[in-house]
Amino acid sequence: MGSQEGQGVSVAVDQNQYLAEGADTVDAIVTVTAGTDFAVAAPPPERLEIIIIDCSGSMAAGDRFPGARRATAAALDELPDGTLFAIVQGTSEARVVYPARGPLQRASAESRTAARHALDALRPYGGTAMGTWLGLARQIAAQHPAAMAHAILLTDGKNEHETPEQLATEIERSLGAFTCDCRGVGSDYVVAELRSIASALHGSVDVVREGAELAGDFQAMMRSALAKTIPDLTLRVWTPAGATVRFVKQVAPTIEDLTGRRVDTGPQVGEYPLGSWGAEERDYHVQVRLEPAAPGREKLAARISVAVGAEVVGQGLVKAVWTTETELSARISRRVAHYTGQAELAQAVQEGLSARKEGDPITATARLQRAVELAAESGNEDTAKLLRTVVEVDERTGTVRLRRTVDAFDEAALDARSTRTARVRKEQ
Repeated sequence: MGSQEGQGVSVAVDQNQYLAEGADTVDAIVTVTAGTDFAVAAPPPERLEIIIIDCSGSMAAGDRFPGARRATAAALDELPDGTLFAIVQGTSEARVVYPARGPLQRASAESRTAARHALDALRPYGGTAMGTWLGLARQIAAQHPAAMAHAILLTDGKNEHETPEQLATEIERSLGAFTCDCRGVGSDYVVAELRSIASALHGSVDVVREGAELAGDFQAMMRSALAKTIPDLTLRVWTPAGATVRFVKQVAPTIEDLTGRRVDTGPQVGEYPLGSWGAEERDYHVQVRLEPAAPGREKLAARISVAVGAEVVGQGLVKAVWTTETELSARISRRVAHYTGQAELAQAVQEGLSARKEGDPITATARLQRAVELAAESGNEDTAKLLRTVVEVDERTGTVRLRRTVDAFDEAALDARSTRTARVRKEQ
């Protein structure tokens, strides 16, 4: 495994560089690690936090609305004094409820108290139009373009009061303006809608059953956002003439397909935005197709760089060596195999749940059977446990059967968390 370190960022490449004669595909797992020194060395950014609360009528159910109020107050308590913040009321429209007028306020004892009063005055009514909420968050972020803007979006329902096209347009317009973590409370939201927002805006998606669980979750999201000190990292991939990048996927800690986000920036160079970073480590699966060479010949298949703006802060090399020795070419990188399986696991879960909802038990059973097998093989115990809330597994034969009754929240939790992967250690 090759590793190169730049100014505080290491890029480690894990692959089997040996290809059989005539083979044209190279796979590599690229581990990017931003060290504490690198994250701390970044100048402290101006921060802007936006909390978007679903205030539609359905939030009156149970403890959802009181839980949302308490969670927002708990998140505000995490803010360092001086942090810019705003609270947005989301219905079929969107409205800034704090500050109700004038410029954004900075976190202080006085502003937190005023924000709590504004929260106390909110009542659940109306509908749900998440694209409209994102549009207002984007306008807020535009007031402070130099700030690292982050939003938390909470909902309990479907995006019923605007079209899917309107939501997609607002997501597209918000790219690069702010990051967004999405949360669903209860079980009436559509996980795919939340995932579409969070994925595009470099955030997380998760669900909670009760409003009482929101406060701890909001605090954790805020702490995670505040730990990120680098506004944007970019993965820059150079390939030789005649070669093409088939895909670039983040595979840990969660699966995100970055292939469609490529921006061509020069001859044979494409860049993939990685979002904001703190001191952390993420794994990427890069697959390159290139022209085969004669046995014994070595080629550079890709040069992987990590950049902050125009400055390269880390780099690694993906190589290809053709051989007639089957013993060499038949080896599969353990980490490539593991993460390929994790990606298949997430897809199998989502396809199985979709088939179940569409009334296709045969496909649902087959895909969820495969998911159970992959979860066991890869040691993804969290997903394995969630799967058992939807299917029954015969411990003797391993055969899977759909449960007759499934708790709607359990199904949503499995869907939302299906992209979380089990890490596998780097080979030395």
